Amino acid sequence: MNHSPRTHVFAAALKYSIPVMVGYLTIGAAFGFLMADAGYPWWLSLVMSVIIYAGAGQYIAVGLFAAGTSLWEAALVQLVVNVRHMAYGLSMLNRFRNIGPLRYYLIFGLTDETFALLSSLPQIDAGAKEREEAERAQFMFYVIVLNHCYWISGTLIGAVAGSLFPFSVEGIGFALTALFIVLMIEQIYKVRKPGIFIISAVLAVLGVVLLPSRMSLLAAMAFALALSSFMGKKDRSVAQ
Repeated sequence: MNHSPRTHVFAAALKYSIPVMVGYLTIGAAFGFLMADAGYPWWLSLVMSVIIYAGAGQYIAVGLFAAGTSLWEAALVQLVVNVRHMAYGLSMLNRFRNIGPLRYYLIFGLTDETFALLSSLPQIDAGAKEREEAERAQFMFYVIVLNHCYWISGTLIGAVAGSLFPFSVEGIGFALTALFIVLMIEQIYKVRKPGIFIISAVLAVLGVVLLPSRMSLLAAMAFALALSSFMGKKDRSVAQ
């Protein structure tokens, strides 16, 4: 049976996104459980995963809701937690340049895990054929849509199950951190440059120890991004 190029690209994106599927179904369900345990209806979890689509931000929102945090305080916390997505979007603008209006959704869909997958794709040469660029654009679109669907599905499963079968959710919030660790290890094996990961981890620990909690994340990210940019330029200069 002959398969169309679009079907082939979708199959490749599905295979490429399997690690995120396993993680998102699990931690999405954990988020749904947490929302149900906090007494919120299942549909609210679903709406948050469709519109907000920010794993760490959604987990934090559960605690903010429970603590009765004001709207402005919650917005500030979410800005601090999710500001890294601005860096994701800016760094991927060049890869999304020929995708048209869909690039706005692609930027919206750049979660940590999705960014890790797409940023590890090799760059297409400047003289690449139009067909190659179109297939790469389709591939990235499918990866992002699939990952979003995984997260929504996991959330729905957890929210409905948590509403029907209440149980203790103690410790379940660590699921998101565990996924980050697994993806980081996978990227270390794939990129074969563990230095930036180790330095970023050290900076994160120093930020937590030396800086106020509200500044530690931003400071660690800023230093890590600056350092990775410097190391990238250094590698390119050595290659030349």
